[in-house]
Amino acid sequence: MGAANLALAGQTALVTGGARRVGAEIVRHLHAAGAKVAIHCHRSTADAAALAADLNARRTDSAFVCQADLLQVDTLRTLVAGVVAQAGGLNILVNSASTFYPTPLATASTSQWTDLMGTNLAAPLFLAQAAAGELKRARGLIVNIADIHGLRPLPNYLIYSTAKAALIHLTCGLARELAPEVRVNAVAPGPVLWPEAGLDDEQKQEIINHTLLQRAGSPADVARAVRFFATDAPFVTGQILSVDGGRSQRW
Repeated sequence: MGAANLALAGQTALVTGGARRVGAEIVRHLHAAGAKVAIHCHRSTADAAALAADLNARRTDSAFVCQADLLQVDTLRTLVAGVVAQAGGLNILVNSASTFYPTPLATASTSQWTDLMGTNLAAPLFLAQAAAGELKRARGLIVNIADIHGLRPLPNYLIYSTAKAALIHLTCGLARELAPEVRVNAVAPGPVLWPEAGLDDEQKQEIINHTLLQRAGSPADVARAVRFFATDAPFVTGQILSVDGGRSQRW
């Protein structure tokens, strides 16, 4: 990529859950646009280190790993402060880390509530709180990775769907709270990457059949939407962009 395309040169992005899957693809796209990237992970330290090494081989001192358990809310200020200290600032916060598993009403538990709400809702809220001052100084951006099932609940995923619905509402609220200095938007993916367990080929095809485009997407589709908010949408805030192949139009 030529220098003219490095729209995020001189900026730092913190991506939670950035070691694997969709989060890692977001990291790659923001890095390709010139940003220095802080790759957050909890347990996937080896994956995070490998990704950082690959990116640093492409551009020296352009990526580093920061480890934290996002359920430990009282440590999130330390996480943000560490990123700012190492990178010299913070321009973009991408809340990509997520926990996803079924919680049917009959068996849903308080521990599942704490886990799913903690990762999908509390962490984005309190990371935004911790980063607000730095993001305001930078006139920066928050992008939350929501889900189309925050708009229409996924059967048997009651707590997860509720958490993502609340994240969508949080996105709009933060856009108001942090204006005019900070833009806050969300990407709501549809079928872009299958869960690591739990869906057979027939179930996958049924989901694809409910998209207007009749195909699944990819993590890159989500990453391009995040990059759009970071590089090409200076007058956009408080918006939820569905990246779902039209699935939300055919429930």
